[in-house]
Amino acid sequence: MKIAQIAPLCERVPPKFYGGTERIVSFLTEALVAEGHDVTLFASGDSLTAAELVPCSDSALRLNSLVKDLLPYHVAMLERVRQRADEFDVLHFHIDVLHFPVIRDFAQRTLTTLHGRLDLPDLLPFYAMFPDIPLASISRAQRLPMPPVNWVGNIGHGLPRQLLPFSPQPSGYLAFLGRISPEKRPDLAIDIALRSGLPLKIAAKVDAADRHYWETVIEPLVARHASVEYIGEIGENEKAGFLGGALALLFPIDWPEPFGLVMIEAMACGTPVIAFRRGSVPEVIEDGVTGFVVGSVEDAVAAVESLAACDRAGVRRRFEERFTAERMAADYVSIYHRLAGAAGRAERLRYLAGPLQGLKDVA
Repeated sequence: MKIAQIAPLCERVPPKFYGGTERIVSFLTEALVAEGHDVTLFASGDSLTAAELVPCSDSALRLNSLVKDLLPYHVAMLERVRQRADEFDVLHFHIDVLHFPVIRDFAQRTLTTLHGRLDLPDLLPFYAMFPDIPLASISRAQRLPMPPVNWVGNIGHGLPRQLLPFSPQPSGYLAFLGRISPEKRPDLAIDIALRSGLPLKIAAKVDAADRHYWETVIEPLVARHASVEYIGEIGENEKAGFLGGALALLFPIDWPEPFGLVMIEAMACGTPVIAFRRGSVPEVIEDGVTGFVVGSVEDAVAAVESLAACDRAGVRRRFEERFTAERMAADYVSIYHRLAGAAGRAERLRYLAGPLQGLKDVA
């Protein structure tokens, strides 16, 4: 199939540091190319891919200090997509809502994966206005707040099988990985570690919006406790050692997490996850097998004491069975083939474009 993947421009594909959506777009794109599909990636110009890259900004916007407004770049990217839309059997969007009016004429050969939370009140009237656009969720829990829309699939994330190697022998610390923000609750991770008597290593970025929370809540806790170490934001190459060396990943979220990529990253290393029962967590973590799904700090502390019940080889095995990029790509291809306008219309458009292009060349 001829497939377009349209990524956010905030991070490159794959991101150098934090960037869950861009990471998934990268894994999906490369898996599709490996399977023999003709893939075009619309993304930042510093992206790395085996697909055809259409650069829509010089570099990742978040890391460019000269960029103040992301919107013009994304609108310009959509114009590039519109100009080439007839080339593709399927156009797969990962940019939330911005493209919906643009794709009206060819919506039935598009797919939009919604990567974020959907319980925000501003979103409901929007999606009610576009009930026909084909959508994919990344967990069943993500769908709960939505009005009736055109769900065509539910595809959990996946990682390349060899991206993060299995680590059978962890060191003696707990890990927190992700972003410093109130809804991620790094304060609870610190509390759980302190009550368990184990060191905690925190690898996380601090966005400008969360700077006050970091400076007033988390940084003082880190400074107060010698057993809590803040490492900062880490790159892809550092994740294997960080997650693989942990006894467990702490995921004490306090929001309706749509998926939680870090959970399967830990599982790939064989590291069990102790996660609060919010959002997608019960769909991702098999309680007592790949970690523990808990309801309180006290339950989390008890789970730390029961980590020996989780076989690290078994955790890795469940990752390979459920959360590989190959499985994710196969699931998406199945959806692509079911889209009402996917192959037939695009093939006809390309057939018609051939003779017309020849006439232009003659003229």
